[in-house]
Amino acid sequence: MHGRKDIMDKKKLHIESQLQIHAGGDDQYQSISYPIYQTATFAHRGFKEQTESTGYDYTRVANPTTRQLELEMALLEGGADAAAFASGMAAVTAVMETFKPGDHFVVDNDLYGGSTRLFQTINTKNGYEFTGIDFSTDDPEQYIRPNTKAFYLETPTNPMMHVTDLEKVSRIAKAHSILLIVDNTFLSPYYQQPIKWGADYVIHSATKYIGGHNDTLGGFVVSATQELGTKIRDMIKITGNELAPIDSWLIIRGLMTLAVRMDRSQENAFRLAEWLQKNPHVTKVLYPGLPDSKGYEIMKKQATGFGGMLTFEVDSAGFAHSILDHVELVRFAESLGGTESLITYPITQTHSEVPKELLDKNGITDRVLRLSVGIENGDDLIEEFERVFAAAEKEN
Repeated sequence: MHGRKDIMDKKKLHIESQLQIHAGGDDQYQSISYPIYQTATFAHRGFKEQTESTGYDYTRVANPTTRQLELEMALLEGGADAAAFASGMAAVTAVMETFKPGDHFVVDNDLYGGSTRLFQTINTKNGYEFTGIDFSTDDPEQYIRPNTKAFYLETPTNPMMHVTDLEKVSRIAKAHSILLIVDNTFLSPYYQQPIKWGADYVIHSATKYIGGHNDTLGGFVVSATQELGTKIRDMIKITGNELAPIDSWLIIRGLMTLAVRMDRSQENAFRLAEWLQKNPHVTKVLYPGLPDSKGYEIMKKQATGFGGMLTFEVDSAGFAHSILDHVELVRFAESLGGTESLITYPITQTHSEVPKELLDKNGITDRVLRLSVGIENGDDLIEEFERVFAAAEKEN
């Protein structure tokens, strides 16, 4: 597997140890599985003690189970604080609500469709201004205005897998007192820690790799400073979109296997990427772990792995449709980052509401498929694609 050994460093092993040590219980009974505090409210011991609360008054504001999860995420991302939300989009929304009408943002053109939809509808309606660029190739400094408040990007991007040099972009942001917001969903803190490279906010859809089992929704905002963290925590109190205790517990459980799941997914992704490269019906394979990938060297510098996400393009829309019709082991479904391999058709699913001109600009066509590689047996996944492609050939 190309480049695998030269990125397996002590930092990655340290993160793996943190996952195992800190994702267990730390309550008064030293339970191995942290308790679920399934309660809406918390009693005070009396009027005089009311100002000396245990720290928990009402679960909409804070809950011990959710707080345990938040502390773990702050630790793993190297942040000052973390806040858990009911979904990834709730997390994105909370960050954007810390700004005001008239503020300008430079955002990546190639983002999850839900983020683009939020920016172009609610945020634009509320007076925000946006400029879209390709952070992996464009110079963001050229797009800064007097009212520019933040850069917003993903790396790698969804779905075209563009890789941005976080250290370089951070230097520009800090020189202009601009915040850097990074969505780290595709790699998780196990493979990448954007705060280390200068990010101010790190966003996750915890539904994906962090939860890892396609059984719950969640989101995170990890803040580089306590001041920024306080702004996000105020949003939770105001809007009431904190993650529920039972979902927090499920994600705590997911964190404990994050390292082994991501390594297995990456191992399978390398195999599939190399197999797809050799198939005559595949015109493009986008996976940053391939040595000829544009983002390969940057990924080696700022990440400890390449992840389990890849995108590929086939030679016709009909061939793409046939693939989706014939998959069995791999499921045709939205989402990513679970134990199961999922194949997605961005143009009708995750990016269906993105304007056509932006889709065309990003190369998201009816021939493009996104693959979230799971932890199944690698030989079985190869056999699945051999069978699926053979069936598609007969139909096309």
